[in-house]
Amino acid sequence: MASRTLEELQKQYSSPAKSENKRPMMGGGRPGRGHGPAGMGGKPKNTRQTILRLLAYFKPHVPKLIAVLFCMVFSTVTSLIGSFTLLPIINRIGQVPTEAKDGVMAVAMDKVIERLTEIPFISDVMEGGRFAEVLTYVLAAIFFLLIVYGIGIISSYLQARLMLSITQNTLEKIRNQLFSKVQTLPVKYFDQNPTGEIMSRFTNDIDNIDMMLNNSVTTLFSGAVTLLGTLFFMITTNWILTLITVFFIPIFVYCGVIIGKTSRKYYSGQQAALGAVNGYIEETVTGQKVIKVFNHEQTCTEEFSLLNNDMRDKQFKAQFYGGIMGPVTHNVSMISYGVTIGVGGIMMVTGGFTPGALTVFANYTRQFNMPINQISHQMTAIFSALAGAERVFAVMDMDPELPDSPDSHLHTEIKGHVELKDVSFGYNPEKPVLKNISLYAKPGQKIAFVGSTGAGKTTITNLLNRFYDIESGSITIDGVDIKDYPRDVLRSNIAMVLQDTHLFTGTVLENIRYGRLDATDEEVIAAAKTASAHSFITRLEDGYNTMITGDGSNLSQGQRQLLNIARASLSKAPILVLDEATSSVDTRTERHIEHGMDRLMQDRTTFVIAHRLSTVRNSNAIMVLENGEIIERGDHDDLLAQKGRYYELYTGLKELD
Repeated sequence: MASRTLEELQKQYSSPAKSENKRPMMGGGRPGRGHGPAGMGGKPKNTRQTILRLLAYFKPHVPKLIAVLFCMVFSTVTSLIGSFTLLPIINRIGQVPTEAKDGVMAVAMDKVIERLTEIPFISDVMEGGRFAEVLTYVLAAIFFLLIVYGIGIISSYLQARLMLSITQNTLEKIRNQLFSKVQTLPVKYFDQNPTGEIMSRFTNDIDNIDMMLNNSVTTLFSGAVTLLGTLFFMITTNWILTLITVFFIPIFVYCGVIIGKTSRKYYSGQQAALGAVNGYIEETVTGQKVIKVFNHEQTCTEEFSLLNNDMRDKQFKAQFYGGIMGPVTHNVSMISYGVTIGVGGIMMVTGGFTPGALTVFANYTRQFNMPINQISHQMTAIFSALAGAERVFAVMDMDPELPDSPDSHLHTEIKGHVELKDVSFGYNPEKPVLKNISLYAKPGQKIAFVGSTGAGKTTITNLLNRFYDIESGSITIDGVDIKDYPRDVLRSNIAMVLQDTHLFTGTVLENIRYGRLDATDEEVIAAAKTASAHSFITRLEDGYNTMITGDGSNLSQGQRQLLNIARASLSKAPILVLDEATSSVDTRTERHIEHGMDRLMQDRTTFVIAHRLSTVRNSNAIMVLENGEIIERGDHDDLLAQKGRYYELYTGLKELD
């Protein structure tokens, strides 16, 4: 197999499905292969709408958010007060007269010193002259700062705890909604999307949202509070220097807008490339045995290298533009800091500014620019999270299966009279797979479908379960159109055994009981005996309590199929569908299963799809399909007597395609 180009790989693993007319992978076909939904790559369609939708998840947590805001305010105020404390300390040590606007803090410090002098040891030190006075003042300042910053630490702790609770509850809700939505999507969605791409929504995309909510949202809130608080203290300290600092804000904003526009499109492309890589890895790891059997290791390595290089290029651009935001804003802030200190130094020399006020304002300038730098550093996580959130919401906004008919609750019992009248269908409407199919089946009858691959045999059973809805004609069960049955009622009355098996993590007993959750252990064992699975199960290390992992990787393909047959046997569904159910077992086991199936099919309507024609000889009716049409029908003897297509297939005169 020649390596596919990057465009072909992207088309298969991350771009919208093209109009094709192929049989989809039902029940676990080759994992990971398919076509992704629209909107996975390119520039985000509506960043503002995505942000508003994320913020809507915070509505139930408004009281906690208010508490978080108060904690942020306390934390910010304590930090600012701590900085402002430097003003009277430096002025007092430098013997600079305290200005009226510095009086509040100076009075507060004097009150602290007054209390400290009541302590005998401190009182003795105060009598030691100028040095002792300065030392006492410094000790008082340290004591005052311990109280202030202690309040700030407690506020920060409460803020972190509350915000973590809000974000984790929000993420839990998003994951639950996404998973619930996936359960409502039609089978078509899973047929057309790689498994790894779907998994990427639950892992990479939601992890990115997690990082943004835990870190970026807190930074944005606290940064806004810090900016407002710092601006207030800066104005009270010196309005001229404040204007100089504020002058640089438009420069920060302009840099952020320019870099942000470029970053957003690259982060969305990065997420799409990551989903494609995940899809390819999931497929190749699952199909590793097939890859090795056909010696395609080198081809897979080359194809993965193409996808990996593409992701590297997109990640480089995304990380580069997201990464330069921080350095750019940092350098702009340093320019702002330098200009402010320069002007403040001139004002101090000319006598219009005290050393303490200049020191405090310099500190405020750093504090004012710090939130801007922090927010700019978070832009990487924000852009990545918004791209991920858009992909998650794209799945949530997909149309679910069509709702049940309003009168569907009136039909809840099914006996098994199945009739198809002039049914036509195509996965692509322009290329029909089935053409005017008509047949009838009664309870207890066994109807077999034979024919070449792609003739439409499995498609009939897909339509019977309403995995897809027909375009013309009708399908009725007990005289009622299947669209008038609730889907859960319809599907609970149809037991299916597919060619591709799927087992869940759990014990053998639990996997068989999946067919009917209220079944007793005795009923499970009886079903296993019917399917000829009991003997091999009892030979397992823990019997029916043997754990199954990795989709039954510790069992043979035939054993996995026997468990699937036992699962269907346990179901009391009046309609049974066997799609190559015995294709993975040996001839001897197949004969045992046929005896069990004969018992299982009593009073049930059974549809059998088989390539081994020996398994359909005892069918009540055999339908021979070619190109979506029934070209022959009858029992085994009638069809042999006709010496047509079935005769050719059965006698080996013409092999199945």
